[in-house]
Amino acid sequence: MSQRAMNPILALDFGRARIGTAISDELQLLAHPLETISANDRAPSRLAEIVHERKIDHVVAGVPRRMNGQIGTAATEVLQFVEKLRAILPCPVVTWDERLTTVAAQRALRDAGKKTRDTRGYIDQVAAQMILQSYLDRRADDAAAKSDQ
Repeated sequence: MSQRAMNPILALDFGRARIGTAISDELQLLAHPLETISANDRAPSRLAEIVHERKIDHVVAGVPRRMNGQIGTAATEVLQFVEKLRAILPCPVVTWDERLTTVAAQRALRDAGKKTRDTRGYIDQVAAQMILQSYLDRRADDAAAKSDQ
């Protein structure tokens, strides 16, 4: 099977203070940290700039559901922000369950010997990278399952 280049996918990890972003490669197989954006009034326009500059195929927004699967306050805030993005972005915005990605990102950085206070600038990017990688892996698994039928 030959791989053809595609436009990258952008993933977002929302926090009250910061939004971590990650981007896929052109084959939509691997996720890479991109940048951390302040979660303020300029965030939607900065994300629109990234989508335009990098010719993003679609955006994956991590929604932090509760462990029982319900939507809490944090998830509601993310969904409201997603609606704002859908109104201004030229590409689709999809949501992805991101339970525990920030915890997993903190653990991965700690295991790599990074101190918590040193990681504040990019913990959100790593969490976004984990959201995107799990999304890409699921898509690849779904595609493989379809081709096996």
